[in-house]
Amino acid sequence: MHPDLAALLRRRLDVIGDHDLRDRDPETHLDLLRQVSEDLVAWHDRHRGSLPPRLEHFLSGCSYQKALDYLDSTDSGTK
Repeated sequence: MHPDLAALLRRRLDVIGDHDLRDRDPETHLDLLRQVSEDLVAWHDRHRGSLPPRLEHFLSGCSYQKALDYLDSTDSGTK
């Protein structure tokens, strides 16, 4: 449905899960997390009003895992 959004959401999870970088260079880790978060907000701003209501709800509430789950389930045809 929105592969660019799914990629951003997965990137965010990758950054959060990079404990080695977090431990080794917390400032860079935080910068990467900040950047992907800003990219997500910018993506949402560009697509606001054209999204399915549930996806809009998840993104508005920063429920990014739920947004990714929603995208994964709609891409597989289960919703």
